[in-house]
Amino acid sequence: MKRVVIFASGSGSNAENLIKFFHNIDNVSVIQVLTNNPHAKVLDRCKRLNISALSFNRVAFSKSEDVLNILKIQNPDLIILAGFLWKFPEFILNNYENKVINIHPALLPKYGGKGMYGMHVHNAIVANNEKESGITIHYVNENYDEGAIIFQAKCDVLPTDTPEDVASKIHLLEMEHFPKVVNDLLNE
Repeated sequence: MKRVVIFASGSGSNAENLIKFFHNIDNVSVIQVLTNNPHAKVLDRCKRLNISALSFNRVAFSKSEDVLNILKIQNPDLIILAGFLWKFPEFILNNYENKVINIHPALLPKYGGKGMYGMHVHNAIVANNEKESGITIHYVNENYDEGAIIFQAKCDVLPTDTPEDVASKIHLLEMEHFPKVVNDLLNE
């Protein structure tokens, strides 16, 4: 059985999509969701879906080994960042080399880095009159959005598109591709 831990900071739509996708797959189990936001909607989603979820603070994450110890107990085959906004500490990454992935709402290397998430990305895409956007699934390293790219999917950005229109297109790409790419990674 392949074991998956998801980190999320917000609403948890990607986390829920992954949980539902793997619910009917025999060899993969989402065993834990961890969040840095005690008010994140992902916690409500996990309760409804009967998935264990915990919140933690910055000290537990990057100044102590509390979160690392939780991961060691859970022994995940893959750690998925699904809308998780904090930089992952190197000491955790060193314990899970090539086992931490992230989804980013743009075609990296464009529109990546600290502060480039969610509507910040979509606003920049529209402001710069980009003709396309998309998603990037990549390995996590010590720098924001600089890990090796695993997968990208594109969508057109029309001159009439608002940042909200772009966000809707990106959301559809995330829902379609993220679970499949994770499943492929787990079954390599």
